[in-house]
Amino acid sequence: MACVFGPEILARFLSIPSPKEDKYGQHWQYNSRSDRHSKVGCWGIAFDMLAQSGLMQQHATAGKIVLGVNHPMRDFKHNREKDLDLVIARPDQSRSGTKGTFRGLVTSLGIPLSAAEDALLQQLPDISIAPVGAVLVSLEAKAAMTAHVKAKPRLYDELNSSHSAIHGASSQALAIGYVQVNHSPEFYSSVINSPLLKHGLPTEITKHNQPKDTLEIIDKVSQLPRRVGKSGDGFDAIGITVLDMINDFKTPVKIVTGSPAPQPGSNFHYDGMIVRMANEYDATFAHI
Repeated sequence: MACVFGPEILARFLSIPSPKEDKYGQHWQYNSRSDRHSKVGCWGIAFDMLAQSGLMQQHATAGKIVLGVNHPMRDFKHNREKDLDLVIARPDQSRSGTKGTFRGLVTSLGIPLSAAEDALLQQLPDISIAPVGAVLVSLEAKAAMTAHVKAKPRLYDELNSSHSAIHGASSQALAIGYVQVNHSPEFYSSVINSPLLKHGLPTEITKHNQPKDTLEIIDKVSQLPRRVGKSGDGFDAIGITVLDMINDFKTPVKIVTGSPAPQPGSNFHYDGMIVRMANEYDATFAHI
C-alpha cells in the first residue's frame, strides 16, 4: 500500500482550534460554516498525489501545471457554475500573476506537518497558485460531522454537482470527491453551542447513533455515480476518511481505521484512491 499522509494531516489539523473566531467569538476545531476542513483535506490529497506521480512532479518542475483554490468552474453542457475547493490545471497563458504556492498554503492555512511530511514537501517541486486554464484534476471535499441523517441529501447533492461541473467542462479531467465522516458518539455543534457560549448558557451535546449514522453516510456516498474511462458521468474516484471527533476545543481528532471505515481494497479507501488517481494522471496527461 502507498505511503500517504492526507488523513493524518487532516486529523492533526482539526485537533487544533481555528485561529479565526466565528461571529460569536468562538474558536472551533470544526465549524460547519467554515471551509477549513475542505481546503486542508484537498491539500492532503494533492500532496499525496504529487508524491506518488512522477509525471506530475515533472509537470510541476516544468511549470506546466498550476493550482486554483476555490476555482469557479463553468459547466459547458448546462452553463452552471460551481466553486471547486482545489484544482490542478494548465496555466492560463492569457493572464499573469500568482497568488502564492502549494508550499505556501501550509503557512496560510496553518497546516501542522510532521518533520517527515515537511521534509518530503521540501523535496517535491512547488506549484504556483495562478490563473487556471484547462483543468486536469478537480478536488472537492465535504464533511458529515453531525446530524448525519439530515446531512445525507445535502452531501449527495453538493458532491453530485461537483463532478457534473468538471465533466461538463472537460471529459478528460479527473474528478475526485473526498468525504470526511464523524464516528464519535457525541459532538458539540458550533451552530447550536456558539450562541450559548456567547451568552454564558450551558452547552448542549449532540448524541449520535453509532455505527448506524456513519454507515448511513457511507451508504449514501456509495450511491454517487462513478465512471471508468473518459466517458459517462460520475466521479473518477471517491475517498472516505472516518474520524472520531467530539469538537470540544481540546480533544485530539483520531482516524478510525477499523470497521465501519472503508478497508483496503474498498472503492472508497483513501490509500487506494491516491494510487489509482496518480496512475490515472500518468496515463491521461503524458502528452502535455
